[in-house]
Amino acid sequence: MTVVAVYAGNDEAAKEFTDRTGIETRKWDVGDHQACIDGCAEITESVGPIDVLVNNAGITRDGTMQRMTFDDWNEVMRVNLGGCFNMAKAIYPGMRERGWGRIVNIGSINGQAGQYGQVNYAAAKSGIHGFTKALAQEGARTGVTVNAIAPGYIDTDMVAAVPEEVLEKIVAKIPVGRLGQADEIARGVRFLCSEDAGFVTGSTMSINGGQHMY
Repeated sequence: MTVVAVYAGNDEAAKEFTDRTGIETRKWDVGDHQACIDGCAEITESVGPIDVLVNNAGITRDGTMQRMTFDDWNEVMRVNLGGCFNMAKAIYPGMRERGWGRIVNIGSINGQAGQYGQVNYAAAKSGIHGFTKALAQEGARTGVTVNAIAPGYIDTDMVAAVPEEVLEKIVAKIPVGRLGQADEIARGVRFLCSEDAGFVTGSTMSINGGQHMY
């Protein structure tokens, strides 16, 4: 299988990733509908049909409702939720025509349980879970499965930016007593993208150390 990763801004990190893994990267904004259509068409032409899509783009613009601006709201919805639509719109017709496809959307524990100061992020991630269930019904009879993963708090750069005293309180609420690892999410994605998951569609896999049982 040939993997292509899409990124939005950090050229240096993308180069390091390609040098380390050998995986090709392409740069565009998944919140830009036409950029997704054009970018996926270019990948199809140069690499081949896209059979698996993992929608993993996510940004935060946190703040209480009192402080949140419309731009804070709109940008998170545009990228986090709009990106799922834009990328799926670009590749779904081809999957249907070929009679096989896997779409995995990365939601969040905060889309299931909500989170103070994240009405935009929680709404977008909750929307991803609904998007997943609806598109799964469309794709089921054509061999296209659509599932979501709802990670809990994972040891990533985004979580590392949380103040230490706040992070300690978060970890204290996780029954397994630690943050998750990116590899643990990746293993869930790999399963949902495999032939073994052919009877799994419209589901949300919660990988959160027991923090929220949904």
